[in-house]
Amino acid sequence: MADERLWQRDKDGFGSGEYTSGPLAGQFVELTRLLLAASTPAQVLEQVVAAAYWVIPGADLVSVTLRAPDGTFHTPVSTGEVALELDEVQYRAGTGPCVDAADSGSPGYIRSEDLKAEKRWPDFSAAAVRHGYTAILSTVLMPDANPPRMPGALNIYSHHPGALGSEAQDSALLLATHGSLALAGTTAVSRAELESSHLRRAVESRDVIGQAKGILMQRRGLTADEAFDLLRRTSQDLNVKLAEVAQTLASRHSELDTP
Repeated sequence: MADERLWQRDKDGFGSGEYTSGPLAGQFVELTRLLLAASTPAQVLEQVVAAAYWVIPGADLVSVTLRAPDGTFHTPVSTGEVALELDEVQYRAGTGPCVDAADSGSPGYIRSEDLKAEKRWPDFSAAAVRHGYTAILSTVLMPDANPPRMPGALNIYSHHPGALGSEAQDSALLLATHGSLALAGTTAVSRAELESSHLRRAVESRDVIGQAKGILMQRRGLTADEAFDLLRRTSQDLNVKLAEVAQTLASRHSELDTP
């Protein structure tokens, strides 16, 4: 999953990558080309999320909500890990813009332009505001053309109240429609397929964290808990993911001065 800082760096440099600045119609033409070239549901979702982040005015954080046949929700793609937390708050509560937009009776979109004053989802709104997000727009996404056609949602968070107005809503609906059509041309979204890649990455992260802990335990005489706590504090102090800190230590420990 892309780190939010990297997405922001790319957004700041918008116009120099695959998406070029210019009229929205031209951007959707390019998106269509990229979606047609996507061969898996995961690739389609990544393209839709990237396009939403880059072209929708006010988009500061983007995620996709998918619902499994058993009714459970998950977030396979997002532009920042805080989206996982905010989406999960809604999944646990059974309500929220992401969940409501993915409901079979959804009007197509759910929007709140000021979460500080929002009364519909108190738990979610409080969590979003704590993280600095004060507006949200969720549009329905059809990830599977085959029965039972469990809807999902494209979720767009903004730091600014009122930033996700009618222009953002129209763009998001177009993006979700493009994405739904592209998904229909790929194999049906399988929860196991999408989660297997996350599981693999989770296993890899645990492995490298274990290596880093071992290095610290050997070189500094720490216990396993002390080594993990040191990695965690370093991650927080540097504002870098724990797995990245562990990877740096594991791959460059011979170069680092760790008395």
